[in-house]
Amino acid sequence: MRGLRRLRPRSLRSRLVLLSCLLATGAVLLCQLAGLTVLRGWLTDQVDHRLSHFRPPDGVYEDLAAGTAPRPPRPDDALPSDYRVYFYDTGGNLLPASLGSDDGPGPRLPRHAAELDLPAGRPSTVAAEDGAPGSGWRVIAYPGPDRMRTVVALPLDTVDGATAKLLWLSLGLGAAVAVTVGALGSSAVRLGLRPLTRVEHTAQRITEGALELNVPVAEPDTEVGRLGRALNTMLDRLRTALHRTETSEARLRHFMADAGHELRTPLTAIQGFAELLLDEPGMSDRRRQEAHALIAHNADRMSRLVDDLFLLAKLGDAPVAHREPVDLLSLAADAIATTAVRHPHRAIALEPLVTRPAEAEHALDVIEAPGDPHQLAQVVGNLLSNACVHTPAGSGVRVRVGATRADAGGTLGSGRRLPPGSPVCVVEVADDGPGIRPDEAPHVFERFFRATPPGPCGGAATGPGAEPGSGLGLAIAAAIAAAHGGRLELDNRPGRGCTFRLLLPDATAPAGRADELADEQADEPWHG
Repeated sequence: MRGLRRLRPRSLRSRLVLLSCLLATGAVLLCQLAGLTVLRGWLTDQVDHRLSHFRPPDGVYEDLAAGTAPRPPRPDDALPSDYRVYFYDTGGNLLPASLGSDDGPGPRLPRHAAELDLPAGRPSTVAAEDGAPGSGWRVIAYPGPDRMRTVVALPLDTVDGATAKLLWLSLGLGAAVAVTVGALGSSAVRLGLRPLTRVEHTAQRITEGALELNVPVAEPDTEVGRLGRALNTMLDRLRTALHRTETSEARLRHFMADAGHELRTPLTAIQGFAELLLDEPGMSDRRRQEAHALIAHNADRMSRLVDDLFLLAKLGDAPVAHREPVDLLSLAADAIATTAVRHPHRAIALEPLVTRPAEAEHALDVIEAPGDPHQLAQVVGNLLSNACVHTPAGSGVRVRVGATRADAGGTLGSGRRLPPGSPVCVVEVADDGPGIRPDEAPHVFERFFRATPPGPCGGAATGPGAEPGSGLGLAIAAAIAAAHGGRLELDNRPGRGCTFRLLLPDATAPAGRADELADEQADEPWHG
């Protein structure tokens, strides 16, 4: 078995050629064998026909009964040269006298008629006396008078000679067919597998690093064409996955560098003030208290930064675990109250979301959306805090709450793109500050991004008592919106302020209200 496995061709081309040769040769030999069988059967039937119509000459049985040798037949009754006729007497013994030519060995017949296993009147084949292969005889037995029996035999050398010649002809023809099919089949298979060879060479180049190549597809309806299309689809997905991996690795390296830079600043301050306390044990109580306060402040800043990083990682790994109906109007009112404590001189207004001028005097209404109330409160709180910290003290801040339909506009945003026309719940935080520079607006949702002054909502701090942020507030808000199946968008108007819009899918909106919102949106776009 191991030897056969070693001899088995390994290439597909060799296997196809070998299989073609075997099939063609087998088909030729099978046809020749069928012809050989038919020919031998026909020739044997001719012999049987001659045996069936043969009768011994007249007077033979009288001579045998008288105990004399059979008289030679008259010229008109002469036997053909290839006939042999044998006789068994009344006692069942084979008589030495026979008719026909005695030049060669005859059929092998038993000495007694009881041992003669021949059906009456039906031809059978027996071996020759010398036992030489291919020298059989066709014999038939006839009953004679007075319990005598006659056996007539014809040699099969003509039949055997014809079948032997046809057999050698079949073997020679099979060998010629095998050689011809092998020579022509190799060229045909090589020509037929040329597209597959091109695919093989292209795949080899791709494995060597040429990932920009595609497998050539000449005839897409063939097996090789379908294979090429499947490989090209796989290569496209592989290139996309590699691009995403490279982009993810680059973003991860950038993120780690930014995180290290942000953590190094408070950590360096803590280390410096701690060394100052150790190196100057006799400093005054006031300076010692300032050092302690600065250490606590930087430790708190570093703790908040670590908490923000942990929250971002948690939001990226798992969806929102807790969902319940959240009243966005009450949530916005609570966020305004909390922000007013930290910024008592800031004017913050709570207004309904206006989708057309006819609703300018529309009253506030309860808007509910499914989600985590604590995370959604953090989003609104971050947006309000950014609006108060990064805009001048006299800038107004407005919070709008309402329901509408999502549009297909190109507003800058982060999170899932909601289908146009789907009902959504909206919380807007708008300010009258200087806005964000157009070249920096597309990056406001990136981690550790801080716009250059003047810049609200993530830029450098400009409000009273403000300090530089970590650049994670909007990234966290966008991640929370995406985890809720929503989106955080920016409507930037440089020199006139900006509006951050939180969109959440409204799974509870009835059909009638949805149609009404669609009509409203068709009449008037969002007011920012």
